[in-house]
Amino acid sequence: MRPVRPRPLALASLALVQLSALLLALPARAASALAAWSFNREGVLELRTATGARLEAFFEAGDRRQGPRVWIDFPGELSRARSLAGSGALREVRLGKPTPGTTRLVLEFQPGVDLDPGRLKLVGTAADRWKLVFPDLPTRGLRAMGEGDLTARSGGWSPGVRITPTRTPINASGLPDVPRGRYRVVIDPGHGGPDPGAVGIGGLRETDVVLDISLQVAQLLEAKGVQVTMTRTADVDVDLPPRVAIANRIGATAFVSIHANAISMSRPEVNGIETFYFSDPRSARLASRIQQQVLNVSPGSPDRGVRRGRFFVIRRTTMPSALVETGFVTGEIDAPRLANAGHRRRLALAIAAGILEYLQGVR
Repeated sequence: MRPVRPRPLALASLALVQLSALLLALPARAASALAAWSFNREGVLELRTATGARLEAFFEAGDRRQGPRVWIDFPGELSRARSLAGSGALREVRLGKPTPGTTRLVLEFQPGVDLDPGRLKLVGTAADRWKLVFPDLPTRGLRAMGEGDLTARSGGWSPGVRITPTRTPINASGLPDVPRGRYRVVIDPGHGGPDPGAVGIGGLRETDVVLDISLQVAQLLEAKGVQVTMTRTADVDVDLPPRVAIANRIGATAFVSIHANAISMSRPEVNGIETFYFSDPRSARLASRIQQQVLNVSPGSPDRGVRRGRFFVIRRTTMPSALVETGFVTGEIDAPRLANAGHRRRLALAIAAGILEYLQGVR
């Protein structure tokens, strides 16, 4: 749009390592409980946190296009979201603020890396120290990386952290079931034709991103027996009133408009997911289901919330309606993801899952 839970992990005890002078320092003004982190050449993640900090950790399996991911949430808000290129089996490390007052550290591995969540354990070794060993990770090509100073220590002990599985399916077989033929959903890819919507980093166009996602959402829903009508299926211009008229004329069960957000190109630090509804409580439930699912596949991207909005397509439709912003085409975290076909597939699965979850509650 134009500017306007995974499984449990524990830790084997290994010698503590000193970070090299090459490691970057975390910003001094960060209020995050994460004080330092290190990932070494043996595939071991070490953390230093505020004493007694409560952590949450998550695992998400990969597929042919996307490698597995582990992410850890810490109390306290990071001052600056960022991503660091990995090496070997580790594709990337990202730090972000998924919600106000929270820091998230994401380790994303290369496609094809096979991790057994039953062998992954995040365990406290002191009141401010944590360790996560990746026993199945190929170590060839890994290089040491990290941020901050791990050498400061305090006494005591911290219990292990339970890792819960993500609820978003990694393929179509995991999508929720609904009675076949009972529901009709309108999927509305924003913009199109001479109106490209937002244009972001590297010339990434909103219209292209959302059409790809929308076509995949439609296919996923149809495979589950949902009758789907799309407001456009190609890069053509469709005005706003006809989009609303299509949904109202067929008496759709739900209407979902799919967009990507943008802000000034000078503000790449602005990223995030948000979903809008107009006023109907049923629309709010639909928006909430979609928002949570999209957040599940976008670790590190801030949660901008489920909010009321006055967009024409959700204000004038007569059925429960939501408008989802899948990320910022101008954002340093979101834009590379939106440009990636694998991530767009995951967004389609997430949006379809949110819609199907909502339909399960419709009688």
